[in-house]
Amino acid sequence: MFSLSFILTFALYAVLTNAHLAAWNDGMYCRNGPQTADDENASAPVTPLYMLPKSLWWFHHVDGCDQFPPPEGQFLELPAGKEFTVEIASNRATTTLSYDGQYISDWVDGQPHTDAFHGSDDCITDPNIHTQNETMAAGTAFAISYQSDLSKVTPENLVVFSVRYHTPWKRLTSYAVPSALPACPPGGCICAWGWVPNGCGQPNIYHQGFRCKVTGATSMAPVAVAKPPVWCEGDASKCTKGAKQMIYWNQLDGNNVHVSGYDFSGNPKSPAYSQKLGFFDGAQNDIFAPPSQGYPTDSSSGSGSQAIPSVSGLGPKATSSVLSITASSVSMPASSVSMPASSVSMPASSVSVSMDTSSTSAILPTSMATNSAVVSGPTTTRTTTTTSTASIRPPAAVATQVLPPASGGLSSGHCHHRSDSHSNGTRSSTKRGIAIHRRRHRRGPRIDSTSW
Repeated sequence: MFSLSFILTFALYAVLTNAHLAAWNDGMYCRNGPQTADDENASAPVTPLYMLPKSLWWFHHVDGCDQFPPPEGQFLELPAGKEFTVEIASNRATTTLSYDGQYISDWVDGQPHTDAFHGSDDCITDPNIHTQNETMAAGTAFAISYQSDLSKVTPENLVVFSVRYHTPWKRLTSYAVPSALPACPPGGCICAWGWVPNGCGQPNIYHQGFRCKVTGATSMAPVAVAKPPVWCEGDASKCTKGAKQMIYWNQLDGNNVHVSGYDFSGNPKSPAYSQKLGFFDGAQNDIFAPPSQGYPTDSSSGSGSQAIPSVSGLGPKATSSVLSITASSVSMPASSVSMPASSVSMPASSVSVSMDTSSTSAILPTSMATNSAVVSGPTTTRTTTTTSTASIRPPAAVATQVLPPASGGLSSGHCHHRSDSHSNGTRSSTKRGIAIHRRRHRRGPRIDSTSW
């Protein structure tokens, strides 16, 4: 009589034969498949995507995986400047997320292999990792969108931030995170894992969703709008520079990469997360935009710059209006002015400083706005007349700070082996000036840059 363990092992082997792959970890969508009940044998995320309309392949909507997010508060954590690890496997059962990890091995299918293993015709088809050996593995990637709502993610705001050459290969795979990657909004970011097989079967793609968050973030650098990668093998000048989109290929619509002909090795061109499309191995440190582009809110649709909120979210827009102080009058139109905790002495003679609201604005993190005294109110004009030539001295605690200008048919899931199966309210001033920031006290609360 066979034991339950033997029967389960045999059943898993039958299911995993000729299987495909997904990245498994906390924060993933469809961990239980397209259902809420726990399923330790889930495999829906591993289904490849081929010749589908974008409405179906985008974040695996074809089987409803995008409708089953992780539990509330669960995220894939991305440590800024460090690495995170996922389990690439052909079934949840062969990861540590199921059966207490008793069916795992070093390999994606839970079976014992050697580093030199290969399948028929020099292609590894069991497990179906679409490669001849590790050095020819096409490469996998993670991308991030600073949106908390998956429905607001677009190819333009989903930016590849980490690539791992020569994967998929073994189960445990680590990805490097750019040290300048900023924190996500309070609801987290949306991430995606992707892979495009290079030959050895159907030329499909993988597009899998995660809810993620950046930990240990110290930067507020905005992530640029992503552009489609282009084939640039042998000529780096042709590569897309900076932030790049994930690879979308061989679908009915929504493709962003088009190739034809043969690569330098004589094989049909196949787009991959490699230097052939301008992707570096490891953290993609060229994805950031100049700060002058501003920091849009996380509700942007992707038509502009990426949203880069702080941990506590984006704060109010700090806008400065005209502030004029002379020996005879003080005029202050409505303004919203924040003051850092510093002071500056002014001469006894008249002082005149102006600010052009129309050309100066910035969006500050909520935590910064909270720690700064804010002066705001309705439009008022106060005039004081003096008969002497003595100057009006400003309050003891006055500081200046320059604010930066703002800028305005369903795949069956089986890849039959074919080595050649590729398919080709304030008043504006006319004079630019500097912002005057006032505090109600001589010293204000200290701003900890690591808290926003």
